[in-house]
Amino acid sequence: MEKSVENNTFEKNDENNTLKEVPVQVKEPLNLIQHIKSQMDLPDTDMKTYSPLTLAFIGDVVYDLIIRTLIVENGNAPVNKLHKKVSNLVKAPAQMELFHKIEDKLTEDELAIYKRGRNAKSFTSAKNASITEYRIATGFEALIGYLYLNNEFTRILEIIKSGL
Repeated sequence: MEKSVENNTFEKNDENNTLKEVPVQVKEPLNLIQHIKSQMDLPDTDMKTYSPLTLAFIGDVVYDLIIRTLIVENGNAPVNKLHKKVSNLVKAPAQMELFHKIEDKLTEDELAIYKRGRNAKSFTSAKNASITEYRIATGFEALIGYLYLNNEFTRILEIIKSGL
């Protein structure tokens, strides 16, 4: 969602070859997290209180939604074909591969969040992935969750785009 903000710019007036000031609508991204919190009467929570597995929990959904959007926007298809395409990109081995492509582009803070997620002790594991793949994927999802909760959508998309 976006909101419009009015800024002024100048355009050439063809009648007498002078400049005149005209208002221009500029789109600013809406802070989705704040919008959800506002509409649902949720309190602001300090990011440091979230466990890495909680960050991975939300990051998993955000990553899945972005991949589903990419697949759907590339063309209409039967749902089972869409599901197979999405599954190939969101499973732990694919996330591990994507992470290895982008890890040298991460900031120190982003890498620290990833490592917290990777090293978190989870009581579950993926049924079709090794423990290493699963842990790297969990770290990646924690990073995506952290960026999402910090309203850093552009950064999430940069990371995913460069990894794909």
